[in-house]
Parts: sequence; C-alpha cells; structure tokens
Amino acid sequence: MASVGPTNRRYDAVLFDLLTALVDSWSLWNSVAGDAQAGHRWRAEYLQITYRTGAYRPYLDLVAEAAESVGLRRDLASDLDARYGELRPWPGVTPTLQALVAAGIPLGIVTNCSERLGRIAADCVGAPFTVLVTAERAGFYKPDMRPYRLGARALGVEPSSCLFVAGSAYDLVGTGRVGMDTYWHDRSGMPAPAGASPPVMHETKIEPLLPLLGLAGDNAT
Repeated sequence: MASVGPTNRRYDAVLFDLLTALVDSWSLWNSVAGDAQAGHRWRAEYLQITYRTGAYRPYLDLVAEAAESVGLRRDLASDLDARYGELRPWPGVTPTLQALVAAGIPLGIVTNCSERLGRIAADCVGAPFTVLVTAERAGFYKPDMRPYRLGARALGVEPSSCLFVAGSAYDLVGTGRVGMDTYWHDRSGMPAPAGASPPVMHETKIEPLLPLLGLAGDNAT
C-alpha cells in the first residue's frame, strides 16, 4: 500500500457507489446471463428500472423484472443472488481505499441494493466502511435524494463537505440535487442522463481519487 499523508483536505468524508464504482458487477451479471451481450442488456435495463422506481421495492424483484423485459428468464435473479459473493473489486480499488483508511478519512457506501446483498458485496471490496446505506435501509432507490442524505448524516458530515464516488452515471443526477461533489469512476462508459450534474473528475480508474483528496503516494501515479 502506498504511503500517504494529508495535505489540504477538501472533503471530510467519502461515500461510494458500491456495485458499479467499487466492484465489477457487470462481469457477474454477464456470467449469470450466459454471455456479455445478454448480461449488458439485462444490467442496463435494471439501471433504467431503478432510476424510475423511487420508493423501495425488493431488489431481486427489480432484477427479475429487468431480466424478463430483455427476454431472459426471471429466475436469473435467484442465480445472481446465489453468486453475489463472487463479486470482485475493480483494479486499484482495494489499495486506494486502504490508503484512504490509513489517512483517517471516513468512508461509507450508498447503494441500490438489499441489506443482505449489500453487506455481501461490501465484504468483497477488501476495505472497512464506517457506514453502509442500502436502498432498503433508506426506503428509496437512488437517485432519490434520501439515500445520499442518509449516508452523509450517518458519517456526521454535510453533503457539501462529502465527496461521492459514482460508478453509474445516474448518480450524477442524485448527487447534484443534494449538492454533493462527485468523482465519476466510469468503468462502463455509459452516457450521462438528462439532468446529470458535471463531476469534479471523470476517470476510468480510481487512483486519481487520492490527489483529489489531498493525498500523495504510489497509488496517485
């Protein structure tokens, strides 16, 4: 792990999207679907459904509806459930988060997921989190403002002093509404939807997060 040291800290805490910014959920969905094309259609449809859902409904119900909508079997949702522990972090994620923990920066997660599956996925990242806010806990799916506000409140900070690390472009809508700056860790290349606020950084890897947070080390190169 890189040696790091705080300089002029711009944010008091960091919240993360889990299933797109920290772990490679796309590869798991592709594997469960049987091929990358079907998995991508399924995952993209799920993101569209959650974007317009609002109040919480069971996560696996949305996953099943998305599968059926793109011509796949509804019971693929159960297959995905059974394999959730296979999720793995994107390259660079674990050492970068470990560097943030070493620097004393509070970390939390705000994710569109159930409580049970959110904890399984968070355990796959390889770094500790102070806060885990799921859509089930918040009672609403992102990009509703309530999950983001709950995450910031649980970390004891104002949204304006908390950075959000997004993976999904849809997070740029919700974070903009609550006044939370966003680092877009864009691994999937999805276009930003209408109403999205511009991120403070748009990167295809996570390591540039360190200098943004006033840290320096091997991971920042």
